[in-house]
Amino acid sequence: MILFLERRYNLKKYLLVSLTILLMLGLIQPVQAQEDVPAQPIYIIKSGDTLWNIARRFHVSYQELLEVNDLTEESPIHPGEKLSIPGLGDMTGVLTTKTVPLGESLDSLSTRYQISPEKLIKLNRLTSPLELYEGVSVVLVVDEEGTLPERKGNRKSLSRGQSLFEAAVEEQANPWEVVTKNDLAGTWDLIPGKVIRVPGGEDPGPGGFPGEIEDVAYEPDRIAQGDTAVFRITAPSGTELEGRLGDHQLHFFSTDDGYVALQGIYARAETGLTLLSLHGQLEDDTPFSHRQLVRVRDGGFGYMSIDGLPPETVSVELTQKEHDKLAEYASRMENQKSWRGTFAVPVPEIYNNQGSPYSEYGTRRSFNGSGYHYYHSGYDFAAKIGTDIYAAAPGEVVYTGQDSLIYGGVTMINHGWGVFTVYAHQSDILVAEGQNVKAGELIGKVGNTGRSTGPHLHWEVWVGGIPVNPVDWLESRYP
Repeated sequence: MILFLERRYNLKKYLLVSLTILLMLGLIQPVQAQEDVPAQPIYIIKSGDTLWNIARRFHVSYQELLEVNDLTEESPIHPGEKLSIPGLGDMTGVLTTKTVPLGESLDSLSTRYQISPEKLIKLNRLTSPLELYEGVSVVLVVDEEGTLPERKGNRKSLSRGQSLFEAAVEEQANPWEVVTKNDLAGTWDLIPGKVIRVPGGEDPGPGGFPGEIEDVAYEPDRIAQGDTAVFRITAPSGTELEGRLGDHQLHFFSTDDGYVALQGIYARAETGLTLLSLHGQLEDDTPFSHRQLVRVRDGGFGYMSIDGLPPETVSVELTQKEHDKLAEYASRMENQKSWRGTFAVPVPEIYNNQGSPYSEYGTRRSFNGSGYHYYHSGYDFAAKIGTDIYAAAPGEVVYTGQDSLIYGGVTMINHGWGVFTVYAHQSDILVAEGQNVKAGELIGKVGNTGRSTGPHLHWEVWVGGIPVNPVDWLESRYP
């Protein structure tokens, strides 16, 4: 019995010694150590990266990014190094980012980059699909080779009454392959208007629209207060289009290569994200609809105090009343536009004189010691009373008046497509309502009428019911 106990003790001692040796050699890892260091998604640093922009692109706290990677603000980073990206729970893999273009959505990005909407939502910490606005960085996962998977194929949307079988036959594709490639539950899991990718092509167009719509774009690419925004849709003739930018309805007009809408951005519009919505149907009754946020930036306007104005003209209510009167005319939409190229300067000898005083568009203004409740809705050309005023572009005179307390002697011309010009503070008006004028035609004389402290022409350009920076129309060609 004693011999048995001794042998058992020696065996136990041998096992303990063996286990200790194996642990020291690293051949056995404690289970607890694996649990203490959970895997995290990583990002491979690229040339030009900074810790600040990496944190911003991955929607994480800068301090949290430093802490999880045991870095400080002074820590150098180098291309090829790996950074752990915190806050994504049990997700793993190598991450990258892409800039979201106009015309994409949660569904279209999910289809294009072969990643489920649920995973896309988690990766980007989304609370709403609209957070994938134009210009934002979307977080995606690359494959084992470091390549971003992208599903090729032509964009397709069902027309009303069409089945997926019929659409697949039309595209010469296997309907079951279409179901698989688009992560559909079955051939029934598709409604008119939802865009899918049909194998067999490499269509790079906007994923939120059917393939017949080749491009969706706007300019300038960084919209700011006071801009004239131009929206272009490359689509076949017969397409019905409607849209809105914030509170403003977009009116699309047919061109040689598609459709275009012009919309002014109010000089005091709230900066930040505003909703762009586009919808309609193709000639074969295929519907489409897309909503995406776009950013409106600050116009960078200055401030100006003006004294000596007639007291009866200094009134926010009066200013709004006269603005609304012109806005009624500016809301008209003519299908034909009358201009080509840039607008002509209405008082060319003054504009060309660089020493001439002027007042720019958008300036926030204080009148007779008031607060900065006003802004300059046009461009001022200082000139002597009686200086000739010319039409900036062809069009129809839709309004003239001499009794405006704000504008004084004023003329308004309609140039089509929702574009109007206004000529204010005139001493003499030489045209009548309903008259058609040509570019460069004499229409009036410079004066000092209305809310004015000296002779000048106050010139405005209205687009989509909003006064915009008129100098842009002297320097840029609009469609």
